[in-house]
Amino acid sequence: MGRIIAVSNQKGGVGKTTTVVNLSAALGLRGKKVLIVDFDPQGNTTTSLGISKKSIRYTSYEMLTDECKVFEAIVATQFRGISVIPATKSLAGAAIELVDFEQRTLQLKKQLSEVKDDYDFILIDCPPSLDLITINALSAADSALIPIQCEFLSLEGLVELVDTIKQIRRTSNPTLKIEGILFTMYVARYKLTEQVTKEVSRYFKKEVFDTVIPRNVALSEAPSFGEPVLYYDRKSKGAKAYDELAKEIIKRNKA
Repeated sequence: MGRIIAVSNQKGGVGKTTTVVNLSAALGLRGKKVLIVDFDPQGNTTTSLGISKKSIRYTSYEMLTDECKVFEAIVATQFRGISVIPATKSLAGAAIELVDFEQRTLQLKKQLSEVKDDYDFILIDCPPSLDLITINALSAADSALIPIQCEFLSLEGLVELVDTIKQIRRTSNPTLKIEGILFTMYVARYKLTEQVTKEVSRYFKKEVFDTVIPRNVALSEAPSFGEPVLYYDRKSKGAKAYDELAKEIIKRNKA
């Protein structure tokens, strides 16, 4: 049975999409079968995998609102081991439509249960918010991977997200765990980086990943070519960091 990991942080610009795309690529290159759920209306994950939105028939919006089956929304990519359920801006309207559903927070869980056994990992790229879409992702997930930048405002966002995870445990997903906290855009020479990592590690000692993701030009360039960084520049620091993260994820999950 596959493991569902929601990559979530209500703060934007912390590297959620970068993490989903490149962690998936690293897992795929290590022989794992991965399904990505693009659950952000911006659809940046879809674009970063070189998929033209004009060619898409079904998206995460149709899947979430029961207009199609999960199987119909899955698109194969050119990258080893990776398939994706794409997203377009239409997903932004899903939260309103879900209000009329009896089990509005469990729509994604219901759909993914049909394919969970077909993959080693299912990674959900959550939007930068704590709305009904994100609640669906956390309700469907086995765990939450939380990327954060090394800045003090990230600490506030982390506390809010942890509170939300506790709420989800009480209401719809009692077994939801924190997969890990991932420091992104990491610059070791900055004093602030050291301060923030120490503070987070003090409260979340077991959850913090050993791997950190550095600021890296290749990571910034790869999406414009529609490729994960492990295909765009395999020798870059960013590619090596996400490969190390994949090894940690595999080890933690004994996958």
